[in-house]
Amino acid sequence: MADFARFLPLSQRRTGDESSVTTDRRAQIADLVDAAARMPAVAADPELARAFLADAGIPAEDPDLRATAERVRSGPRRRIRDLARTTRALLVLADRTGTTVSIPPPVAGAVALYRTTNGPFDRRAVVRGHTVRAVDQEWSFGSGPVLEASAEQVLRFLLALSDIPPRPPLARSEPETTVEG
Repeated sequence: MADFARFLPLSQRRTGDESSVTTDRRAQIADLVDAAARMPAVAADPELARAFLADAGIPAEDPDLRATAERVRSGPRRRIRDLARTTRALLVLADRTGTTVSIPPPVAGAVALYRTTNGPFDRRAVVRGHTVRAVDQEWSFGSGPVLEASAEQVLRFLLALSDIPPRPPLARSEPETTVEG
């Protein structure tokens, strides 16, 4: 085989271990529910837990988030749509309680990518034809001119929690110029 063929699609390139690749998002959703359970305000107020579960679309008889996380982990398969909804619910909960959350990079990247194809039209239109890059996590997707922001800012925009879109990177290498008049 010619040397250039290894760069072509469907070539004989080496593959890594892909045994952990799955479309089942149960574990990631359960981890987000656990993150909600660790918030001190949620532990003190069961109504916050109920609101989070309702926003996430997770049925629960009681507001015990740790038990709910275990039920999600061992329950039926969950899809990316469910992960996006749970991610949005966690960000809303963080806003309600005045806390910060850390969305793991694989979750943030997957949800952002999903929302660029299934989110509101106006949000999709802003990022269409661009490469979207998280400056604080190692993920990007798309092609075209770069738009960047923190992963949370990208998620908040694509999940319609903020109206501030990712922006082109600043031209840091250009010298400052002044206009003399």
